[in-house]
Amino acid sequence: MSPPLARAGLYAGAFLGPFGAGITVAMLPELGASYGVSPGSASLSVTAYFLPFAAVMLFSGTLGERWGRRRTVVVGYAGYVLASLACVLAPTFPLFLVARALQGVANAFTTPLLLSALGAAAPRDRLGRALGWFGSLQAAGQTSAPLLGGIAAEADWRLAFGGVAVVAAALALIGIPADETADGARHERLATALRAALRPEVLRVGTAAALGWGCLTGLSFMVALRLEEGFALGAGPRGLVLTAAGVAGLLTARLVGGSVDRIGRRRSVLIGAAGGALVVVGVGTLPAVWTVALAWALGGVATQFLLVGVNALVLGSERNRSGAVSVVQSLRFGGGALSPVAFTPLYHADPVAGFLVPAALLAVAVPAVLPRHPSGSGTPRS
Repeated sequence: MSPPLARAGLYAGAFLGPFGAGITVAMLPELGASYGVSPGSASLSVTAYFLPFAAVMLFSGTLGERWGRRRTVVVGYAGYVLASLACVLAPTFPLFLVARALQGVANAFTTPLLLSALGAAAPRDRLGRALGWFGSLQAAGQTSAPLLGGIAAEADWRLAFGGVAVVAAALALIGIPADETADGARHERLATALRAALRPEVLRVGTAAALGWGCLTGLSFMVALRLEEGFALGAGPRGLVLTAAGVAGLLTARLVGGSVDRIGRRRSVLIGAAGGALVVVGVGTLPAVWTVALAWALGGVATQFLLVGVNALVLGSERNRSGAVSVVQSLRFGGGALSPVAFTPLYHADPVAGFLVPAALLAVAVPAVLPRHPSGSGTPRS
């Protein structure tokens, strides 16, 4: 594969994780009806993807460095194709959840290595801009997932997973740039990689990422439930509203990336958390569909500030970049995996409280856990 196309694959790979993870959020009623379970139970399809994704990512970045980034990423994409086809063919809901878990495992061997390769290639003073590009592709995946999922569910939700398999196959063919690190150096780093990645400041950044993702973007399933129960929207319109966040994130990701370089990484995370708290309150309380859609769109911008800031903090480290990225992304997606489990019962007990609690966590807990001066990550302005 030519180097320019492989470099394009580095950015295009950002698309797959949010795309595959979010493909079910707009089709929960249809998915549940197909397997004879409730929409609330169908939301476990989100958890089934994210939990193994998050757990395996604790060490997948370290192993990928040993095996070679490009080789590991291509094998991960191939596994994703097979798991997606298993989702199409699953005859029962438990088997469907197993196939979703396999999707998460496969994706765990792509996301942290893509970010690590990007961090190694980008100039330090332009890291935010590079992450903005990466974030724009993640937003594209986030945007198209509920839209395609909702549209597909109007006919047959399985069509969406066929599309996921096609995307993963294309990315496997494109690949990413070849590793520049010698095999010997990769083996030498493996012995201490995970221990170095688990240092306190990395865990605190990861906790902030978990709260930010789980309490903002991770609430898309609950937004879909509110749109159905509060406004009686069908699968297609639900997908269209959920797409608003991804479109806004896609359009603003590059600008946000440049802002992170100017205003500082930590400050960007705090801006995203505060803005996200306001968004979640609005989504849970506003009385009209168009106002909910507008609030959710603003959530896409807040998400970019959170994620680009977090990624810049951890990628600014010179100590075991891949391992640190892997740990932070594991915690981030772990927050997304726990979001349906934590907030669905609260939403069913009191729909408004279901949104106010995650908003409070964004506003209070993220600033509390975020390290003020992460060591080994440069000297970000705060």
